[in-house]
Amino acid sequence: MYIDVYGDTLCALVSAAGLAATGHNVSLHVPQGPAATTLARGGCPYREPGLPEMLAEQTTAGRFKLARVDVPPDEKSTMIWLALSPTDMDQAFQIIKGLPVDGERSWLLVNQSTFPVGSTEALQQALKDLPGGESTQRVAASLPDLLIEGAAVSGFIHAEQWILGCDSDWGKRMVAEALRPFNRRRDNIMIMGPREAEFTKLAVTGMLATRLSFMNDMANLADMLDVDIERVRQGMGKDKRIGESYLYPGCGFGGLSFSQDVMSLASTLQHSGIQAQLLDQVLRINERQKESLFRKLWRYYGTDLRGRKVAIWGVAFKPESARIDNAPALKLIEALWAQDVEVHVHDPRALPALAEWAGPRDDLVLHKDQYAALVDADALMLVTEWSAYMSPDLPHMKGSMKQPLILDGRNIWDPTFMKQNGFDYFGIGRR
Repeated sequence: MYIDVYGDTLCALVSAAGLAATGHNVSLHVPQGPAATTLARGGCPYREPGLPEMLAEQTTAGRFKLARVDVPPDEKSTMIWLALSPTDMDQAFQIIKGLPVDGERSWLLVNQSTFPVGSTEALQQALKDLPGGESTQRVAASLPDLLIEGAAVSGFIHAEQWILGCDSDWGKRMVAEALRPFNRRRDNIMIMGPREAEFTKLAVTGMLATRLSFMNDMANLADMLDVDIERVRQGMGKDKRIGESYLYPGCGFGGLSFSQDVMSLASTLQHSGIQAQLLDQVLRINERQKESLFRKLWRYYGTDLRGRKVAIWGVAFKPESARIDNAPALKLIEALWAQDVEVHVHDPRALPALAEWAGPRDDLVLHKDQYAALVDADALMLVTEWSAYMSPDLPHMKGSMKQPLILDGRNIWDPTFMKQNGFDYFGIGRR
């Protein structure tokens, strides 16, 4: 097939590269911006495992090429694949208006963009409103983006499931054919209506966010009751009705798509006349949780933080990402700055994004070496659970720090072991 993919999101690049890797001829139409510049230079705007190599390989093979958004689809193409930012819905309609409608040309629009519920139906109507829409196939289908950053390539190639929202038999067959190479071992495509598919995406994200916030509430309560939340978490996870996924307490969740999806679901509920009490609480709990490490530090030093030096390991919103969208570290850093604290940061990938967010400041020092950030520090805050932090050199850490205080926002270290090595250790609901 000839497929034209539109967007500069991670989903757009992974979808385009993945489809090209199975023999499809793919044109990626990229809006003007930093991502387009990086791609034009032969680079990859996302540090996603396997993605740069796949893009380079498919470019060399001639199955992947770049194009501007205003360039028409390939003359052999009948499939438009939208993977735009949630804020770019107007651009989706502009893309439809620019589609060639010569002769009896049919169009299938696959919408992976996380737009409001009902958007795919509106896009289908826009397709039918084009000249010749009554005599040709003009179908829009919803195929929600379920990719997980850090495992997006493998998640696309070896998807556990595809949720397809489509009311047209022709549209279902076309999407199934495009995904056939990824769907050979068993049929992973679950078919439903477009609105149901769009709502499923938001509902899944809302449920995951609710589990995270519930566990954070339980961890805070465990602190008060002198209970180890890790034992509680393991006990809950063994119950088959609950399971282990997304039961890890921490210092809050971030991420542009994850946070926006939760807010979009809450907004959808409110606009429908239903008060989104649960999701409002989920969002409030999460924002409050982002300052949990600060509150522990505040209490430890008796509310006197002025002039202190704090090291932070990890500012990306999740491991294996260079992005800091809504990352818990940002709110934490702002709270520290408000108390005249000098902040020293290490992160394997996200330092450029943090430097751009913060601008030049005397109270923010970025380090390429994780141990250099600890020199004369009054505390270390672990915010992102990068693998490089899992088994650190404890004697080196203790010898570098002014005060061996560890605030573990992801519970990656064992409290007893850290205390035996001479650290004052505080996790999230740990003892």
